[in-house]
Formats: sequence, structure tokens, C-alpha cells
Amino acid sequence: MVSQIIFHMESLQIDQAGQVTDFGEAVHVTPAAQEPYAIVVCEHASNRVPEPLEGLGLERDVLISHVAWDPGALGVARHVAQHLGAVLVSGAISRLVYDCNRPPEAASAIPETSEIYDIPGNQGLSAEARAARIANVYAPFSNALTSELRKYAGTLELLVTVHSFTQVFHGQPRHVELGLLHGRDVEFCHAMMAHLPTPPRYDTRINEPYSAADGVAHTLDLHGCDNGLWNVMIEIRNDLIRTADQQAKMAAYLVEWITATLQDLRQTGSAS
Repeated sequence: MVSQIIFHMESLQIDQAGQVTDFGEAVHVTPAAQEPYAIVVCEHASNRVPEPLEGLGLERDVLISHVAWDPGALGVARHVAQHLGAVLVSGAISRLVYDCNRPPEAASAIPETSEIYDIPGNQGLSAEARAARIANVYAPFSNALTSELRKYAGTLELLVTVHSFTQVFHGQPRHVELGLLHGRDVEFCHAMMAHLPTPPRYDTRINEPYSAADGVAHTLDLHGCDNGLWNVMIEIRNDLIRTADQQAKMAAYLVEWITATLQDLRQTGSAS
């Protein structure tokens, strides 16, 4: 049953000083060419900060870094969606403005700091300014995703979210290359690990470099679990997907792996 959560929020468009703002488009939906069995989501696809927010007070080098978005993730997500014949729902505003993989009540939805950086434009927000972020970023994103889930409720089986992560975090190197993350439902995540191509091409681990304990399972749980869909979050170390060619090759690897996993689950109903 498709989640009935729809955010009926007016586009408040108020900044912290009470000025009218225009956040612009918050979500892109790339339709499927056929009745899809999968939906692909890329919450952190963009580093765009709406002009009225004045870059959140950050320098350009921060806004083009992994702090503001998931570099390479959208390119991979587009290829995965195309090869699976899936709908693609992608964010069009930086996660520093609002992280669409967080519920409105989460403090981390509008972070005051990210890794080693303070985010001046997110500090000391009024209730009105926070409500404007929710109304202009999270609500349209969540509603668009819910709309696609309703539209294809009869054919959808799988929700996949695509993310990337930095090779060095807080000065510490990360050796994991691919992470498979789950929320409440572990089934597809564990099934994918059971079908890990051999020999493994990448250092692949479950619930690394993040897990649900870090608050990253919002989309999986709300739009995947609550709708009875198999679901998984795929985290890719971003040095592996810097170029368009790398993104296409990674997507091809993931599509073959996802397809094999899904085919087995359809036959057995559980990981083998």
C-alpha cells in the first residue's frame, strides 16, 4: 500500500528576515519509458543553493565539494534508472539547504555544521525560516516521490537510492568502496551481499560508511518499507565515479548485480 503521507504545505517562501524568496525547482522526475518495476532516488544530486540564500555564507570551494552534495551520484543514478527502465526522482537543491533524506523534525535536516565546516546560513534559523525550507524543498521532493509511487503502485517492486561519499572524512581515510545500507527492512540489502559478484571488484560492506543509526534511512523506511517495496541504499566512494565514463561503468556493474538479486528474490522470496 502506497504511503499516504502528502505534505499539504503552502510555498511559504520567507527567509530569516521575513523577506519573500524563490527557491526554484526542488525536484526533477525523469519518467520511465515503460511500466516500471523499480524507482531510483538520488536525494543529494545537486549542489544548487537558491540565490536568496546567498550561498549560505560559504565559499565556492565548499559548495562544489562533497559537503554540499554527492558528486557523481546523479550520473550513476541516471544510468541505473535507464538500464532498469525505472523512474528517477532526484533532488535539485543542495542538502545543506535541506537534506531530503531527513524528516522535518530532524535537526540534521538543516545542518548547522557539516564535517569541519560551519554553515552560517543555517545557524539560528527562525521557525518561519525553517518552515520555508521544509515547504520549498522537502515537501515538493517527498510529494513527487509519493506521486510516482502511487502512479505505479501495481508494478513497483524495488526502491534504490544512490549516494556517494568522500574518500577522506574528518582526516581519516575510508577503505570501503561500496556500501549497501538498509533501514527497517534488511532483505534486499542482505540479498545483494549474497549475490556479490565474484571475485569482488570493490571493497563492499554492509552499513558502511553510514548506517540507519546515522539517520540515513528516512527515504528507505518512509517510501520503501512503508510501501512494501524491497529497498536498498547504495553508497559509492566518489573517487570511483569522478568521470562520466566511470559513472557509466559503475552503473553497469550495479545494474547487473541488482538484476541478478531481484531475479533470485522473485523466484525464492528470500536471499539464497
